[in-house]
Formats: sequence, structure tokens, C-alpha cells
Amino acid sequence: MTFTEWFLFFLAIQVIHFLGTWKLYQKAGRKAWEALVPVYNAVILMKIINRPWWWVILLFIPIVNLIMFPVIWVETVRSFGRHSTADTWLAILTLGFYIYYVNYALDVNYIEDRSLKPRTEAGEWISSILFAVIAATIVHTYIMQPFTIPTSSLEKTLLVGDFLFVSKFHYGARVPMTAVAFPMVHDTIPFLGIKSYLTKPQIPYMRFPGFEKIERNDIVVFNWPVDTVNAFQQWGDGKYYYKPIDKKSNYVKRAVGVPGDSLSILDGKVQINGEPLALPVRAKVQYTYYGTTKGQGFSPQYMVQDLGITDGYGYNPNTNEFFIQSLTEEAYERLQNNPNVASIERKIDSAGVKLSNIFPNNNKVNWNADNFGPVYIPKQGVTVPINQQSLPFYRRIIETYEGSELGVDNKISFNGNQVLLNGKQIDSYTFKQNYYWMMGDNRNNSEDSRFWGFVPENHVVGKPVFIWFSWDSNAQGIMNKIRWDRVFTTVRGQGTPVSYLPYALMIVVVLIAFNYFKKRRNS
Repeated sequence: MTFTEWFLFFLAIQVIHFLGTWKLYQKAGRKAWEALVPVYNAVILMKIINRPWWWVILLFIPIVNLIMFPVIWVETVRSFGRHSTADTWLAILTLGFYIYYVNYALDVNYIEDRSLKPRTEAGEWISSILFAVIAATIVHTYIMQPFTIPTSSLEKTLLVGDFLFVSKFHYGARVPMTAVAFPMVHDTIPFLGIKSYLTKPQIPYMRFPGFEKIERNDIVVFNWPVDTVNAFQQWGDGKYYYKPIDKKSNYVKRAVGVPGDSLSILDGKVQINGEPLALPVRAKVQYTYYGTTKGQGFSPQYMVQDLGITDGYGYNPNTNEFFIQSLTEEAYERLQNNPNVASIERKIDSAGVKLSNIFPNNNKVNWNADNFGPVYIPKQGVTVPINQQSLPFYRRIIETYEGSELGVDNKISFNGNQVLLNGKQIDSYTFKQNYYWMMGDNRNNSEDSRFWGFVPENHVVGKPVFIWFSWDSNAQGIMNKIRWDRVFTTVRGQGTPVSYLPYALMIVVVLIAFNYFKKRRNS
């Protein structure tokens, strides 16, 4: 839905509210017209049901308002003496239209000093749970969201099994685009395995102001742009499932290229604007290496364990050949000097070798994951030439990211060598939003922008800032499975991450002791 359509929908809601409540407003000592004025009518309704004015704000927060509307319906009928269980269920199951029956068919009296205390213990529990869910939904949607690292694409910086807090406010919280969805879950309701949202209506893209922009080398959580699957699984099953932007699968990668950059990859090394990418200290780029040992019954098992590698390697004792998928350059130098290693070299796809699954996926460029580009990363407001050669890089942007996903019917076609946009010839295009190039540090074990292209700004979810827990499923024993040195560590920073767990535990002990002695003094 466009902003205009949402505005008309909002006006329709005001008319529906007026027609169903104007007599009740009068019985509460107010004027009938007060039920018609947008926003003001909600403030007056809060006074009628004896609830705080700031509840009005909750009615305009997407997802939260889905919880608040039933609460308001029930509170309204109870303010006019309809507080039985049947009245409560009728108000909810009729989507509030039971109020019409109360308004026109019943002779009700307004209860001005109605008690707000739930009449049963169950009612008190329900009330507490509802507002706990509301508070959690606000935090989850607009402030901080928990996130789990599912893959090893950022190995060494973020590990599989890391549990993160992702900040929504650093880059500016995105207003939910899916208007009707189950709170605090992503695309699937846990345990039930069913879709957690309705695809329509959709709220136009909006984002609150952030206090920083995405900088080169930032680790970013985003919605996978080309997600067409109904669950988190390997892309490319040939099936298409429409998913709204904010319900696409969550990915986490490093923004190696920002709007306006020219990016290329030479022998696996990223180049930005013709210069090697300068990575932060904590970033440990890894590659796949192949080698041979000197034999004599030697196994590389202890060799790789000494390097902190627990999986992603193999050894053939018949040929003395081995491979390691995720090896840093520092670890490579150590292996190179190992007296049991005869040879070791990095896996590199040579320049000119064509891979069909490499962006722009048209099988016309001689690129691969190690030798790629250059490619221009689109910047909002910048105009680029459009022709038969450049179009494959920007077609999805024009038709999808700046077309159908924003409610615009963009369609590219051809008339000979001419490129047509919605039937009109074009030789250039001006980008409406910024785009980013996301890659994993585990270069040979990461499905990233090299394979599916640009990440639009409206797909950005947030910034990982804190690791609150880390679980190593490969370790033996429950205490060893917890990576204690990673618990309560920051994602960014210089040098080796430092755990703040001891300080957190000290604060907890101090608070418990303070509360204990305070109770003893008051008793």
C-alpha cells in the first residue's frame, strides 16, 4: 500500500469508529463529533475508558497496535457495564464490531469510576503478560534484537553459536513493513511451523533517523535480498515464494563496499577504488588451502587442532593430501613452516575462469569468486548509463528493489538494442536509495554479494554490538561447550575481545547484597 492508500484507509477507520461509538461518547458526557476527529478521538476515548493518554501512541506503533486494539475494544465495552466473559470474547472475535451492538441496541450506562483492577487472578496474569509482550515487542522492533550466528561466513570474528544483540537504532530503526504479523518472531511461528505474517497490507518503507551511517567494514545484519524460499535453506531450489522485505531471511556479513565505491577482487583480495581493502584488526580473512604432508603415517589432526580448527578439513593418508577450508594467513604461515608439511597453497580460481553462478548471473562475464569486477556500488541520487552491457548489473535494482518492492510497476524490455523502462527508451538511470556490497571473511565458504549482488538500504536490519552468549556444539561437556571468553564481549573494538562477564557478575552480586541489607534494615 502507498502512503495515499494508507491515508485513505486511516480516514475509513475514523468513520467506522465514529459510526460505532458516537452514542457512547455522548453517554460518557462528551460530544458526538469528538468521536470523529482523528487522533483527538483516541485521546478522548482514553479518558472515557480511564486509561493514560500515552496509550494513543501504542495504537500507532505497527505490530504493537495489533495487541492494543483488542485491549481497547474490551476496555470500551467494560466502561459501559459489559464485563462478562461473553462480552469480552464477542468484542475480540467480532474485531470490535460488537461495540456497534452496544452502541445502538443496548441501553447501557457509563461507569465513570470503573475499577481497573482485574476481577480474577487469571485476568491479572493476562494483563501483565499483555503489557510484557508489548514492552518486549517495542524493544525487539525498534531498539535491540537477539540474533544467532547460523553459518561460518564471518568465522574468527563471529562464530557459529554466538548469540548477539543487534542494535536497531545505530543505523535507524526500520518501521515494520508487514502490518499484520505475530510479535517477536521472524517468518515462522515456533513449534507450529506456519507462516507468522500476512503478506498484505504492506506499510511503505520508513526508517527512524540513526546516529551513524554504515561504514566500510561494518558488520551488518540485513534481509537477504534474493530470498525466495519459505524457510532458511540453501538458495536455488527453483521454487518461488513471495516474502515481504522484512520477512526475508536474516543474514550477517561485512560491508566491504559502500555506496559510490568501485569494487573488484584480485586473487581473492578485495580492492576498493583501485586500492587494497584495509580491514580492522579483529577481521581475520580466511581462505581454503590444499597441501601435502611428508607422510610416514603422519595425520594432520593434531596439526589443525593446534591451530584451533575443529572442522572443515580433510586428509587422505593414501596420497598424503589434505585441505583446510578456513585458514587465516597467520595460520598459513605457521603451517608453511611446519616440518611435517611438504607443500601448501591457497585455492584460487584463476582470472578469466568463468563461473555461471557469479553476479550478475548472466554467464557473459569471465568472473569468479576470486577474480571479479570491477563493479560500481550504486549511491542514492547518482545517475549511471544504461545499455546492453550495464543493464545486467542494475536490472534487479530497477525492477524489484526500486520497483515492485516499493509499489512501483517497473518493467524492463527491449526494442532491438534499445532498453525500455515501462515502454519508454532510457539511456540512464538515477538510483533512489543506497546499496552495499556484503561479504563474509571466510572467503571460500561464504554465500555473499559475489553470488547475488547488491544489498539495498531498505533491507538493512541493524548492527551487531554485543555477544551475550556463545555455544560450541562441537565441544565435549557442557562447561566446555560454553565459550566463556566470548560471553559478554563486544563485536567491535581493537585487539582481542575482552569478556565483561566478571564485571557483570560483580554488579549482580552488589545489587543482590544491597537489596538483602535494605530488606533487613526495613524489617
